[in-house]
Amino acid sequence: MLAYPAIDPVALELGPLKIHWYGLTYLAGLAFAWWLARRECRKAGSVWREEWVDDLIFYAAIGIVLGGRLGYILFYGTDRLLSDPAWALRVWEGGMSFHGGLLGVIAAVYYLSTTRKVALGDLLDFVAPLAPIGLALGRLGNFIGQELWGRAATVPWAMVFPNDPMQLPRHPSQLYQFGLEGVTLFALVYWFTRQRRPRWAAAGLFSLGYGCLRFLAEFFREPDAHLGFQAFGWMTRGQILCIPMILLGLYLLWWAYSHKASPKKHG
Repeated sequence: MLAYPAIDPVALELGPLKIHWYGLTYLAGLAFAWWLARRECRKAGSVWREEWVDDLIFYAAIGIVLGGRLGYILFYGTDRLLSDPAWALRVWEGGMSFHGGLLGVIAAVYYLSTTRKVALGDLLDFVAPLAPIGLALGRLGNFIGQELWGRAATVPWAMVFPNDPMQLPRHPSQLYQFGLEGVTLFALVYWFTRQRRPRWAAAGLFSLGYGCLRFLAEFFREPDAHLGFQAFGWMTRGQILCIPMILLGLYLLWWAYSHKASPKKHG
C-alpha cells in the first residue's frame, strides 16, 4: 500500500480568499488549450484564425463552468435540488459534471461557428485535441482535493485517503482517469489529427474515445454515495452517461467516412 502524499488542497491563501489547486488545474488546462489552439491555427488549412483563439477559450470556459454545474445538478443532484433549491447556487460546495461541461462547450462552439461562419463539424474537430490535457489536469485536482476516490482495493498501490470516513485502502482512480481520459485520449486524438481527416472524424473519435475510457475507469471509481450503482446492479451513473457518447462517436465516424466532407479553410 502506498501512502497518500500530504498535499494541501489549498494552494494559496490571501486573507479570507483561498485558492485551491482544483481551480488552478482548470486555469492550467485552459492555458494549454489556448497555446495549442494558437499553434494549430498557424498551420496551413486551419479552419480557425489565430486572432479568434481568445474568443474560443473565453466562451469555452463559460460553457465548462455553466454546463458543468447545470449538468451536475441534472445528472447527479436532482433530489437535492428539489429539497434545497438554493444549493444550486452554492458552487463553493462543489459539484461539476464532465458531461454537462461537454454540452456547455458544444453550445459555445455552436455559437462561435454561426458567428464566424465556420462549419460546426470543422470547429468541433479543431477543438477535439484541445480538451484532454485539461481533463487530465482536472483529475489531478480531484486527487489533490481527495475527492472521487476509487473503490476498496488490495493492489500494492492502493491508498488510504485521509478524508475517507471508512479509512479503506482504495484505488487512486483519479490517477487512472488522469492517464486514460487525459494522457491516453490526448495522444490518440492528437495523433489522429496530424493528418487531414474528413469533417466530424476527430469529434467522433473524441466522443468514442472518452466514452470508452471513462466507462473503463468507472469500474475502479467509487460510485456517488447518494446514487450507488444504477443499471443492472453494477453500472454507475457515469457509465450510463458514457453510452450516448460511445454511440454518437461511432455514428460520427461512420458519417465522416461515408460522406468524406473536407474541412474548409477559413479565408
